[in-house]
Amino acid sequence: MQGYIININRVKDEDLIVTVLTSNSIKTLYRFYGARHSTINLGYKIDFESQHSLKSSISQLRNILHLAEQWNKDFNRMYIWQAYVRLFYLHLKDIDTLDSFYFDLLESSSMLWGKQNPKRVAIESYVKLLEYEGRMRDDFICFACEEAIQGRVALLRGFLPIHQSCANMDGYDFLHVRELLENKSTLHMEENDVDRLWKTILQGL
Repeated sequence: MQGYIININRVKDEDLIVTVLTSNSIKTLYRFYGARHSTINLGYKIDFESQHSLKSSISQLRNILHLAEQWNKDFNRMYIWQAYVRLFYLHLKDIDTLDSFYFDLLESSSMLWGKQNPKRVAIESYVKLLEYEGRMRDDFICFACEEAIQGRVALLRGFLPIHQSCANMDGYDFLHVRELLENKSTLHMEENDVDRLWKTILQGL
């Protein structure tokens, strides 16, 4: 079985509670500490076995193999990746079973992570998630005053559109935001806008 580690909690004697996103479920597994165990970390894609234990209500995480990507060695890319996958845990932690969309989204993001600006990959993937979950707001009606937005558009958490004046914050070029929401592309956005959108995503999926 394969999955992405989206959360790790340390418990007694260096044991770990590990949350893994697979293609159709969220698995919470117990990993016993030991010198022979492979190193695992938040964000790793792993091949593993889930072994039921009569002594615990939580299955054990066994026979772990890290399915490494070359960019895993890049500290900055890995740091952003870990923040990104952690958001999936916070978003999905109360769900046991789900379809393959979320796993596939991480898979496609991982393939691009080492080739492109990872923040751009995360932003474009997030728009796909909003569309999938039916939360996309691409009508450009202000979330606060419900009037049409013309000119620059600010984006709140969930990329909810709002007038700059209503949000008391600087917005983004209208055409660039429309390109993002319609075509899932940050191609025309400046790096400082990408950084700002990334900080908005960090508020929660």
